Amino acid sequence: MHIDVFQTLADPTRRRIVEVLRGGEQQVGDVVAKAGVHQSGVSRHLRILSEAGFVSMRPDGQRRLYALRPEPFRELDEWLGSYRQLWETRLDRFGAALAKKQHGSKKK
Repeated sequence: MHIDVFQTLADPTRRRIVEVLRGGEQQVGDVVAKAGVHQSGVSRHLRILSEAGFVSMRPDGQRRLYALRPEPFRELDEWLGSYRQLWETRLDRFGAALAKKQHGSKKK
């Protein structure tokens, strides 16, 4: 089942969990403490993030360690790249127009 990345990351609790996991592998208890969310909520959101491909789980004895997977973030970055080019082009034109205007006002 493919879940839309934007729907997955739209939830603020899931974004907090992603931020916590940016620091590396974490146990559920650590995510609970750092994200400020009850254990049941963290478990539910980790399941959703896992189903969407954002999070992996690695058993380590009695512990389960959760970590971010890079692939969905690369896909998101590639998608945003086309829009980034659009805005960079517009900002370049704006910068050139601003420089021209500033240069023209210095001559006066």
